[in-house]
Amino acid sequence: MEIRQLLTFRTIVDVGSYTNAAAKLGYTQSTITSHIQALEREIGGELFTYVKRELNLTSLGKELIPLADELLQTYNRIAQMKNHNTISGELKIAAPESLTISRLGPILREYSSKYPDVKIILSNGTCGKNQKDLMSGYVDVAFMIWPELELNDCIHHRLHKEEIVLITSPDKNQHFDYYKNKETTDFFVTNEKGCSYRSMFETYLTHHKLPKFQTMELWSLEAIKQSVISGLGFAVLPYVTVKNEVEQGLLNVMKHNEKFEPIYSHLLVKSKKWQAPAVEKFIELTLEAI
Repeated sequence: MEIRQLLTFRTIVDVGSYTNAAAKLGYTQSTITSHIQALEREIGGELFTYVKRELNLTSLGKELIPLADELLQTYNRIAQMKNHNTISGELKIAAPESLTISRLGPILREYSSKYPDVKIILSNGTCGKNQKDLMSGYVDVAFMIWPELELNDCIHHRLHKEEIVLITSPDKNQHFDYYKNKETTDFFVTNEKGCSYRSMFETYLTHHKLPKFQTMELWSLEAIKQSVISGLGFAVLPYVTVKNEVEQGLLNVMKHNEKFEPIYSHLLVKSKKWQAPAVEKFIELTLEAI
Protein backbone atom coordinates (compact mmCIF):
# COMPACT_ATOMS: atom_id res chain seq x y z
CA MET A 1 0.00 0.00 0.00
CA GLU A 2 1.37 3.41 -1.00
CA ILE A 3 0.51 6.93 0.12
CA ARG A 4 -0.15 7.95 -3.48
CA GLN A 5 -2.83 5.26 -3.75
CA LEU A 6 -4.60 6.66 -0.69
CA LEU A 7 -4.23 10.19 -2.09
CA THR A 8 -5.79 9.04 -5.37
CA PHE A 9 -8.66 7.38 -3.48
CA ARG A 10 -9.33 10.50 -1.38
CA THR A 11 -9.17 12.76 -4.43
CA ILE A 12 -11.74 10.65 -6.29
CA VAL A 13 -14.04 10.93 -3.26
CA ASP A 14 -13.58 14.72 -3.23
CA VAL A 15 -14.01 15.42 -6.95
CA GLY A 16 -16.48 12.69 -7.83
CA SER A 17 -14.84 10.84 -10.72
CA TYR A 18 -11.68 9.17 -11.98
CA THR A 19 -11.47 11.74 -14.79
CA ASN A 20 -11.58 14.75 -12.46
CA ALA A 21 -9.08 13.11 -10.11
CA ALA A 22 -6.67 12.51 -12.99
CA ALA A 23 -6.92 16.18 -14.00
CA LYS A 24 -6.37 17.39 -10.44
CA LEU A 25 -3.43 15.09 -9.68
CA GLY A 26 -1.80 15.30 -13.11
CA TYR A 27 -2.05 11.56 -13.77
CA THR A 28 -3.44 9.67 -16.73
CA GLN A 29 -6.76 7.96 -16.14
CA SER A 30 -5.07 4.57 -16.49
CA THR A 31 -2.73 5.48 -13.62
CA ILE A 32 -5.70 6.46 -11.46
CA THR A 33 -7.34 3.12 -12.27
CA SER A 34 -4.18 1.16 -11.44
CA HIS A 35 -3.85 2.97 -8.09
CA ILE A 36 -7.40 2.02 -7.10
CA GLN A 37 -7.03 -1.56 -8.34
CA ALA A 38 -3.83 -1.98 -6.30
CA LEU A 39 -5.53 -0.53 -3.22
CA GLU A 40 -8.54 -2.81 -3.69
CA ARG A 41 -6.23 -5.85 -3.93
CA GLU A 42 -4.47 -4.79 -0.75
CA ILE A 43 -7.72 -4.23 1.17
CA GLY A 44 -9.59 -7.15 -0.36
CA GLY A 45 -12.68 -5.55 -1.85
CA GLU A 46 -14.16 -2.92 -4.14
CA LEU A 47 -14.00 0.74 -3.08
CA PHE A 48 -16.24 2.16 -5.81
CA THR A 49 -19.15 0.93 -7.85
CA TYR A 50 -21.21 2.41 -10.69
CA VAL A 51 -24.97 2.81 -10.37
CA LYS A 52 -26.64 4.11 -13.54
CA ARG A 53 -23.24 5.40 -14.69
CA GLU A 54 -22.79 7.34 -11.46
CA LEU A 55 -19.74 6.60 -9.31
CA ASN A 56 -20.62 5.59 -5.76
CA LEU A 57 -18.64 4.50 -2.72
CA THR A 58 -19.08 0.93 -1.49
CA SER A 59 -19.49 0.29 2.23
CA LEU A 60 -15.79 -0.64 2.29
CA GLY A 61 -14.93 2.65 0.59
CA LYS A 62 -16.93 4.62 3.14
CA GLU A 63 -15.13 2.78 5.93
CA LEU A 64 -11.76 3.65 4.40
CA ILE A 65 -12.34 7.45 4.25
CA PRO A 66 -11.58 8.37 7.89
CA LEU A 67 -8.61 5.98 7.99
CA ALA A 68 -7.19 7.40 4.77
CA ASP A 69 -7.70 10.94 6.07
CA GLU A 70 -5.79 10.13 9.24
CA LEU A 71 -2.88 8.60 7.33
CA LEU A 72 -2.73 11.44 4.80
CA GLN A 73 -2.84 14.08 7.54
CA THR A 74 0.03 12.33 9.33
CA TYR A 75 1.99 12.07 6.09
CA ASN A 76 1.51 15.77 5.34
CA ARG A 77 2.64 16.73 8.81
CA ILE A 78 5.77 14.62 8.45
CA ALA A 79 6.44 16.13 5.00
CA GLN A 80 6.24 19.62 6.48
CA MET A 81 8.80 18.85 9.20
CA LYS A 82 11.75 19.27 6.84
CA ASN A 83 10.59 22.78 6.00
CA HIS A 84 9.22 23.74 9.40
CA ASN A 85 10.67 27.24 9.04
CA THR A 86 9.49 27.70 5.44
CA ILE A 87 5.87 28.05 4.37
CA SER A 88 5.58 26.76 0.81
CA GLY A 89 3.31 24.88 -1.58
CA GLU A 90 0.05 25.97 -3.21
CA LEU A 91 -2.86 27.90 -1.77
CA LYS A 92 -6.08 27.63 -3.78
CA ILE A 93 -8.70 30.26 -2.98
CA ALA A 94 -12.23 30.69 -4.33
CA ALA A 95 -13.97 34.03 -3.83
CA PRO A 96 -16.80 36.04 -5.36
CA GLU A 97 -15.66 38.88 -7.58
CA SER A 98 -17.08 41.45 -5.16
CA LEU A 99 -14.75 40.36 -2.34
CA THR A 100 -11.81 39.84 -4.67
CA ILE A 101 -11.84 43.46 -5.83
CA SER A 102 -12.86 45.08 -2.54
CA ARG A 103 -11.31 43.18 0.35
CA LEU A 104 -8.79 40.52 -0.69
CA GLY A 105 -6.18 42.74 -2.36
CA PRO A 106 -4.41 43.96 0.81
CA ILE A 107 -4.61 40.48 2.40
CA LEU A 108 -3.10 38.75 -0.64
CA ARG A 109 -0.40 41.42 -0.93
CA GLU A 110 0.68 40.99 2.69
CA TYR A 111 0.47 37.20 2.46
CA SER A 112 2.64 37.13 -0.67
CA SER A 113 5.15 39.39 1.02
CA LYS A 114 5.39 37.19 4.11
CA TYR A 115 5.25 33.84 2.32
CA PRO A 116 6.78 34.28 -1.15
CA ASP A 117 7.28 30.52 -1.60
CA VAL A 118 3.52 29.88 -1.66
CA LYS A 119 1.89 29.83 -5.10
CA ILE A 120 -1.54 31.46 -4.87
CA ILE A 121 -4.28 30.31 -7.27
CA LEU A 122 -7.40 32.48 -7.05
CA SER A 123 -10.67 31.67 -8.80
CA ASN A 124 -13.87 33.72 -8.94
CA GLY A 125 -17.33 32.17 -8.87
CA THR A 126 -20.73 32.53 -7.29
CA CYS A 127 -20.88 31.91 -3.56
CA GLY A 128 -22.62 28.57 -4.02
CA LYS A 129 -19.99 27.40 -6.49
CA ASN A 130 -17.17 28.50 -4.19
CA GLN A 131 -18.59 26.44 -1.34
CA LYS A 132 -19.05 23.44 -3.64
CA ASP A 133 -15.47 23.72 -4.90
CA LEU A 134 -14.25 23.78 -1.30
CA MET A 135 -16.19 20.67 -0.32
CA SER A 136 -15.11 18.91 -3.54
CA GLY A 137 -11.46 19.54 -2.74
CA TYR A 138 -10.75 21.87 -5.66
CA VAL A 139 -9.76 24.75 -3.35
CA ASP A 140 -8.36 25.12 0.17
CA VAL A 141 -10.25 28.26 1.21
CA ALA A 142 -13.58 29.69 0.08
CA PHE A 143 -15.12 33.12 0.59
CA MET A 144 -18.84 33.84 0.45
CA ILE A 145 -21.18 36.78 0.83
CA TRP A 146 -24.24 35.25 2.43
CA PRO A 147 -26.73 35.64 5.29
CA GLU A 148 -25.98 33.88 8.57
CA LEU A 149 -24.47 30.42 8.01
CA GLU A 150 -24.83 27.24 10.02
CA LEU A 151 -22.49 24.60 8.62
CA ASN A 152 -21.55 21.20 10.01
CA ASP A 153 -19.10 20.07 7.36
CA CYS A 154 -16.63 22.95 7.40
CA ILE A 155 -15.08 25.58 9.64
CA HIS A 156 -16.69 28.95 9.17
CA HIS A 157 -15.53 32.45 10.14
CA ARG A 158 -17.89 35.42 9.79
CA LEU A 159 -15.88 38.43 8.67
CA HIS A 160 -17.83 41.63 7.91
CA LYS A 161 -21.43 42.72 7.83
CA GLU A 162 -21.78 43.84 4.22
CA GLU A 163 -24.05 46.82 3.62
CA ILE A 164 -26.15 46.11 0.54
CA VAL A 165 -27.18 49.29 -1.30
CA LEU A 166 -29.30 50.26 -4.28
CA ILE A 167 -27.31 52.44 -6.64
CA THR A 168 -28.20 54.55 -9.64
CA SER A 169 -26.72 57.41 -11.65
CA PRO A 170 -26.95 60.95 -10.20
CA ASP A 171 -29.42 62.09 -12.90
CA LYS A 172 -31.99 59.39 -12.02
CA ASN A 173 -34.74 59.52 -9.40
CA GLN A 174 -33.07 58.98 -6.03
CA HIS A 175 -35.76 57.11 -4.10
CA PHE A 176 -36.69 53.47 -4.64
CA ASP A 177 -40.39 54.25 -4.10
CA TYR A 178 -40.38 55.77 -7.59
CA TYR A 179 -39.39 52.43 -9.08
CA LYS A 180 -41.88 50.48 -6.95
CA ASN A 181 -44.88 52.67 -7.66
CA LYS A 182 -44.44 53.63 -11.30
CA GLU A 183 -43.83 51.79 -14.51
CA THR A 184 -40.26 52.27 -15.62
CA THR A 185 -38.15 51.28 -18.57
CA ASP A 186 -35.06 51.22 -16.38
CA PHE A 187 -33.28 47.90 -15.95
CA PHE A 188 -32.37 46.06 -12.80
CA VAL A 189 -28.70 45.61 -13.75
CA THR A 190 -27.22 42.58 -12.05
CA ASN A 191 -24.81 39.68 -12.28
CA GLU A 192 -25.51 36.00 -12.82
CA LYS A 193 -28.08 33.88 -11.03
CA GLY A 194 -26.72 32.33 -7.87
CA CYS A 195 -25.36 35.64 -6.62
CA SER A 196 -26.41 36.00 -2.97
CA TYR A 197 -27.42 39.65 -2.97
CA ARG A 198 -29.27 39.31 -6.28
CA SER A 199 -31.17 36.35 -4.81
CA MET A 200 -31.86 38.28 -1.62
CA PHE A 201 -33.30 41.25 -3.56
CA GLU A 202 -35.43 39.17 -5.92
CA THR A 203 -36.76 37.07 -3.03
CA TYR A 204 -37.62 40.28 -1.18
CA LEU A 205 -39.57 41.61 -4.17
CA THR A 206 -41.54 38.37 -4.44
CA HIS A 207 -42.22 38.10 -0.70
CA HIS A 208 -43.51 41.66 -0.48
CA LYS A 209 -45.42 41.40 -3.78
CA LEU A 210 -43.43 44.23 -5.32
CA PRO A 211 -43.14 44.63 -9.09
CA LYS A 212 -40.46 42.70 -10.89
CA PHE A 213 -38.12 44.71 -13.07
CA GLN A 214 -36.77 43.87 -16.47
CA THR A 215 -33.33 42.47 -15.86
CA MET A 216 -30.05 43.16 -17.60
CA GLU A 217 -27.62 40.40 -16.63
CA LEU A 218 -23.94 41.28 -17.03
CA TRP A 219 -20.71 39.40 -16.57
CA SER A 220 -18.73 41.61 -14.17
CA LEU A 221 -19.09 44.21 -11.46
CA GLU A 222 -17.28 46.77 -13.56
CA ALA A 223 -19.74 46.25 -16.43
CA ILE A 224 -22.65 46.61 -13.99
CA LYS A 225 -21.29 49.84 -12.54
CA GLN A 226 -20.56 51.37 -15.94
CA SER A 227 -24.05 50.48 -17.19
CA VAL A 228 -25.65 52.14 -14.17
CA ILE A 229 -23.41 55.19 -14.53
CA SER A 230 -24.54 55.49 -18.15
CA GLY A 231 -28.19 55.65 -16.99
CA LEU A 232 -29.49 52.20 -17.91
CA GLY A 233 -31.06 51.58 -14.51
CA PHE A 234 -30.18 50.59 -10.96
CA ALA A 235 -28.21 47.83 -9.27
CA VAL A 236 -28.07 46.12 -5.88
CA LEU A 237 -24.49 45.71 -4.67
CA PRO A 238 -22.36 45.62 -1.51
CA TYR A 239 -21.44 49.21 -0.66
CA VAL A 240 -17.76 48.32 -0.39
CA THR A 241 -17.75 47.56 -4.16
CA VAL A 242 -19.11 51.00 -5.14
CA LYS A 243 -17.61 53.19 -2.40
CA ASN A 244 -15.10 54.89 -4.72
CA GLU A 245 -17.67 55.69 -7.41
CA VAL A 246 -20.10 57.09 -4.82
CA GLU A 247 -17.41 59.29 -3.29
CA GLN A 248 -16.47 60.53 -6.78
CA GLY A 249 -20.10 61.42 -7.55
CA LEU A 250 -20.37 58.90 -10.38
CA LEU A 251 -23.02 56.84 -8.56
CA ASN A 252 -25.63 57.64 -5.93
CA VAL A 253 -27.00 55.40 -3.18
CA MET A 254 -30.78 55.38 -3.54
CA LYS A 255 -32.93 56.08 -0.51
CA HIS A 256 -35.44 53.38 0.43
CA ASN A 257 -37.61 52.16 3.29
CA GLU A 258 -36.99 48.45 2.76
CA LYS A 259 -35.74 46.02 5.42
CA PHE A 260 -33.35 43.71 3.63
CA GLU A 261 -31.98 40.56 5.23
CA PRO A 262 -28.48 41.24 6.65
CA ILE A 263 -25.65 39.73 4.65
CA TYR A 264 -22.09 38.99 5.75
CA SER A 265 -18.77 38.02 4.23
CA HIS A 266 -17.55 34.60 5.37
CA LEU A 267 -14.37 32.53 5.20
CA LEU A 268 -14.72 28.73 4.97
CA VAL A 269 -12.28 25.83 5.18
CA LYS A 270 -13.00 22.10 5.32
CA SER A 271 -13.10 20.53 8.76
CA LYS A 272 -9.81 18.72 9.25
CA LYS A 273 -7.69 17.73 12.21
CA TRP A 274 -4.73 19.31 10.43
CA GLN A 275 -4.48 22.17 7.93
CA ALA A 276 -1.48 22.79 5.69
CA PRO A 277 0.71 25.60 7.11
CA ALA A 278 0.06 27.74 4.02
CA VAL A 279 -3.68 27.52 4.73
CA GLU A 280 -3.29 28.15 8.46
CA LYS A 281 -1.21 31.29 7.87
CA PHE A 282 -3.72 32.64 5.36
CA ILE A 283 -6.58 32.13 7.79
CA GLU A 284 -4.62 33.88 10.55
CA LEU A 285 -3.79 36.83 8.29
CA THR A 286 -7.39 37.16 7.09
CA LEU A 287 -8.81 37.16 10.61
CA GLU A 288 -6.23 39.73 11.71
CA ALA A 289 -7.36 42.01 8.87
CA ILE A 290 -10.98 42.17 10.08
